Amino acid sequence: MSEHNSNSNQSTNNKEERPKLKILAFHGYRQNGTVFKNKIGSFRKAVSKYAQLTFISAPHKVYSEDGGSDEDSRSWWFNAEDNTFSGKCLGGPAIGFEDTLQLIERVVSEHGPFEGFMGFSQGACLVGLLAAMQQKGYLPYTFKFAIFASGFRSGSLVHKAFYDEDINLRSLHVYGESDSIIPKEMSESLINLFTKPVVAEHSGGHYVACSGSIKDAYLDFFHDRYQDLIEGPMRSNRRNS
Repeated sequence: MSEHNSNSNQSTNNKEERPKLKILAFHGYRQNGTVFKNKIGSFRKAVSKYAQLTFISAPHKVYSEDGGSDEDSRSWWFNAEDNTFSGKCLGGPAIGFEDTLQLIERVVSEHGPFEGFMGFSQGACLVGLLAAMQQKGYLPYTFKFAIFASGFRSGSLVHKAFYDEDINLRSLHVYGESDSIIPKEMSESLINLFTKPVVAEHSGGHYVACSGSIKDAYLDFFHDRYQDLIEGPMRSNRRNS
């Protein structure tokens, strides 16, 4: 695990001693863990009562058209032979995907377990793949819920078989009605895989919205997961002690 990735940024409130849901967060294409953390400050503040977020960076550098690399631009995998990625690309490869799986396994081993995974754009696509792989029993770890912002199905050929059955996992899906990067039809295609999805649509574009009814959707979802995974077991332990 590189120093960049191992420097996982966690949002915590030292004044609160109550346990929190541990969430592993996955950034979008051409972002990294630090950039993603900074971009979703409103979300982090909104859910800080319930969640402790860990941000990691994808293992692959994104190279510019002139052949240079930007250390800060990262990708979880590439779906074109020129090492680029587009959510709208269908039938392409998944270059570097195995490296990403190994990174996640290492992060979960060192910093987990995590109750939930959260992703934006390519990161949300990745979380969808992990949910599908977990459904099939392919992962060496487990997570209990997922949050998707501008999520979509991967068009890579090697991922197609992951989507052949329903996914029984608690999930919240947020997307923008005017998102031109990942149109809402692409997000809806991913949503349709889940047996009991919670869906929240906003009028904006390609970003992690967190205001008004969208903020309420996050808080309701986290409240329910907190009761299921934290408060429920705590009450049970008190009764048995």
